[in-house]
Amino acid sequence: MWKLSVRVGKAKVHGEVFGTAQSVRRTGSCSGVSGKKWMKPSGFDTGLKVFNSLTKQKESLILAKEGVATWYSCGPTVYDHAHLGHACTYVRFDILQRILTKLFGITVIHAMVITDIDEKIIRRSREENVCPSVIARTFEDDFKREMLSLRVVPPAVHLRVTENVPRIVHFIEGIIHNGHAYATNQGDVYFDIQSIGDRYGKFWGAGHSWEESVHTDKRDLKDFVLWRRSKPQEPSWESPWGRGRPGWHIECSTLASSMFGSHLDIHSGGIDLAFPHHENEVAQSEAYHKCSQWANYFLHSGHLHLKGSSEKMSKSLKNYITIKDFMKTYSANEFRMFCLMAAYKSAVDYSDASMGEAQTALASISSFVHDARAYMSGRLQCPAVQEAPLWERLAETKSSVMKALADDFDTRLALRALMSLVHHGNRQLQPVSKPDGASRSPAVFAAMVGYIGDTLDVFGIDLLCREEAGATSRHGNLEGVVERLTRFRSEVRAFALARRDDPNPGSSHKRELYPERVPLLNACDALRNDLAPLGVLIKDRGANSTWEVTKSREERRRRDEDEGLDVGGDEESGRTEETG
Repeated sequence: MWKLSVRVGKAKVHGEVFGTAQSVRRTGSCSGVSGKKWMKPSGFDTGLKVFNSLTKQKESLILAKEGVATWYSCGPTVYDHAHLGHACTYVRFDILQRILTKLFGITVIHAMVITDIDEKIIRRSREENVCPSVIARTFEDDFKREMLSLRVVPPAVHLRVTENVPRIVHFIEGIIHNGHAYATNQGDVYFDIQSIGDRYGKFWGAGHSWEESVHTDKRDLKDFVLWRRSKPQEPSWESPWGRGRPGWHIECSTLASSMFGSHLDIHSGGIDLAFPHHENEVAQSEAYHKCSQWANYFLHSGHLHLKGSSEKMSKSLKNYITIKDFMKTYSANEFRMFCLMAAYKSAVDYSDASMGEAQTALASISSFVHDARAYMSGRLQCPAVQEAPLWERLAETKSSVMKALADDFDTRLALRALMSLVHHGNRQLQPVSKPDGASRSPAVFAAMVGYIGDTLDVFGIDLLCREEAGATSRHGNLEGVVERLTRFRSEVRAFALARRDDPNPGSSHKRELYPERVPLLNACDALRNDLAPLGVLIKDRGANSTWEVTKSREERRRRDEDEGLDVGGDEESGRTEETG
């Protein structure tokens, strides 16, 4: 098996009712009860267990509506290229959502915020002397492309902050109206921590510092900004407190509420967001909705570390690898396998060695699938297969995988069970040089290959895509083989096309081929024709030959037409040219 270094880290809505998913809401816990104690939701028990950061232990996953999970995630602040730490978080939660949807039949309604106005965006816009919106849209588009390259399923909706500022203003007004925020003379608005008593601190210990420094107009050091007054030359919007822009935390509360109202099943993000970001989200959302429990489950992913570093991968530390650069060396399949080999909530070390382990695991699975298909088609001869143990192993694997994934999405155990199935399958596929007449057992291997493919598809790994990528990476080697093969064929063909000497010099008759060499010429033609359907196109031009590797019969036809080649006949041999 493999080893991977893993670090385990310690009602009624005020004013306008937002939302486009009213049918999946419930009033449930909007009772105004104080305190930090988590309340088990009422609703529909999925039978799954998840590690809930609110309780710091596994809890039964209970959804407000049967078969539907509302899910909100914090998206990127779009001021630069996304890096591998971001990719790790988004791929891990994509895997969890795929498991819920494809394996357990739960429809996930996923909304994600795009922070497209921020100090970092403003700073970069000044450095590059362009509008902040240009910076934001450029890197938003870049982020979406890179997520697609990693086969992350897009959320149902991306919500941009700049397109929802009036809603954010309204949300802040609601918090002030409920007595949990205050405006200053300078035009800032702060959340009043003391107004919620002991309800603040659900994620205390996940972080280690307050977001902001001391300000003279704040009532308490812990109070955090909801609305900040604008500075000269900064983007700003009108509000009851003067021109300004939203604080960071209020964006998520408002936009999650605009989608899901006063109740949310699942909230996800990196562990670094737990405090103070998610802490503040909870405080202001429950203050606005007058709820004691706004989100029932918080799922946090562990940090990605460069091997040997205790620091997380981040732009501020300049120890990151961009997704774009990573994809020059590795594939989406390989990165997903890397993510599967560690618990989503654990910190994990990234290195070429750990990626090598992921590649090895993928190669083992692909090798078994290739051999099993060869056996099924009769191209691989093996001794008699012991079917009963394989059918039993397949049933055990299915049970083990379901059990592991229902227990806080334990992809490590699920993958271990899958690799064990591959191991036992390989033990039966021992090739022999001559068939021994034993009965064949292709059905059990068909079932195993089908199950492995379906399970990897749940994880977002496409075996066919891997095979195509492998063919592309080996393209240079393939060309070398075809070049040498064509050169040898050309020499044999030239020998076969040689004419016998004419005993009558000056005769107008064509010299004849050597009869004993005609079979060689036929063999050359047969080789050319056999290679054409495989995408290797050899074209005989007189005594010389050219070749190319093409993708399809139709592409070869178009290329011949574009080149204006005359493929009707071979002037020297009198044979018709087969173009495939």
